[in-house]
Amino acid sequence: MSKTISFIGLGNMGLPMATNLIQAGYALRVYNRTMEKGRSLADQGAVLVNTPAEAVTEGAIVITMLANDQALEEVVLGENGILARLSPGSIHLSMSTVSPATARRLAEQHEQQGAHYLAAPVFGRPDAAAAKKLWICLSGNPAAKAEVAPVLDALGQGVFDFGETPEAANVVKVAGNFLIVSAIEAMAEAFTLAEKNGIDRTQVAELFGKTLFACPIYQNYGRMIAQQQYEPAGFKLSLGLKDVTLALQTARASQMPMPLASLLHDRLMAAVAKGKGDLDWTGLASEMSEQAGG
Repeated sequence: MSKTISFIGLGNMGLPMATNLIQAGYALRVYNRTMEKGRSLADQGAVLVNTPAEAVTEGAIVITMLANDQALEEVVLGENGILARLSPGSIHLSMSTVSPATARRLAEQHEQQGAHYLAAPVFGRPDAAAAKKLWICLSGNPAAKAEVAPVLDALGQGVFDFGETPEAANVVKVAGNFLIVSAIEAMAEAFTLAEKNGIDRTQVAELFGKTLFACPIYQNYGRMIAQQQYEPAGFKLSLGLKDVTLALQTARASQMPMPLASLLHDRLMAAVAKGKGDLDWTGLASEMSEQAGG
């Protein structure tokens, strides 16, 4: 815990993650576009700065938790970005969900600077982040991964290492989010089918969550879909559209079809076009209810 951590991005996920690092004893320098979001961290001893570059100190570990590729590239490469401030041996732990292509490109630019880029996207909602229950996918330089291991231990319940290829963890992340939104659509159709035939949708969700699909996605998201509770958003529907788009882009670059992802993209796009982008991404299920006359 001798190194200072530079933490950039204090959204629904970033703020509880940064809070856990402070509670674990790390010194933090934090940046967020909306400075007010960092006040609670400042009260706990974090230093708030005005630009991403100001967050970086000699030999610091930099963590970014940002909404999309554009935000990450701006923080890294833009005016007052972090890349120019990284010293040889510095580590950038990129925990955002971004495209594998972006991760690969940024890793190359970090290497030219003598720094290390590690991809470390996470599975888990804000409540899991607060409880240090995130599942972390990791890829990149082995020595850098060993150095950040205690930091990751303070953030999650487990790390899955996908090797040295920088973008590998991001491929896994977009694949995982594709699986989640596929489950959301499947549950929406199944529960609505039951409801249209006079069966309590919450009872159906309880059955499947305890038996055939006894796992967190079907249990937790299943409950939200069954009860049609899509606010407040733990993960916005608009971000789900972004992630399915990333999956399709990655598939195209890999020369493989993803017909189900194409369908889900159109479903999500329609929901966003109707003004549902700020709902939780389980709000995709509302499309099925409406189409079924519910």
